[in-house]
Amino acid sequence: MKSIRISFVYVRVSLVISTTWSVALVRLPALAPAQSVECSRPSRELVRRELVFGRARPHGDPLSESEWQAFLDSVVTPRFPDGFTVLSGVGQWRGQDGLTKEQSRILVVWHERSPNRNADIEAIRSAYKSRFDQESVLRIDSVSCVSF
Repeated sequence: MKSIRISFVYVRVSLVISTTWSVALVRLPALAPAQSVECSRPSRELVRRELVFGRARPHGDPLSESEWQAFLDSVVTPRFPDGFTVLSGVGQWRGQDGLTKEQSRILVVWHERSPNRNADIEAIRSAYKSRFDQESVLRIDSVSCVSF
């Protein structure tokens, strides 16, 4: 009999949008951002970007809630003022210094296709790595059918 090891990521959802909207998500196979999907009405195709931010630091205490909120307010909100979602997670990854287990924040943004949006996402990643001495920020791109 083979043993199977399963790792779980626990996620708590907190929606950061100023008005009440409903979002209909369609689970899709991994798609490159250039691909499109056929959405049924009233949904429309939007690009979905996920960024995973580790909260551990190489030297010192983990990122605090107030530091995270200040980062959202000063870096993320100006680039995506219409809204975004923040999830809390627990995970691990192997970096230059070995295995790191840490709390994380997952930023999820839906937006129209635009080269400017890619620049915004990269600016957010770069700012986080620089400000909080991070080795990387995971980026996941996909396409969703969304209805508000």
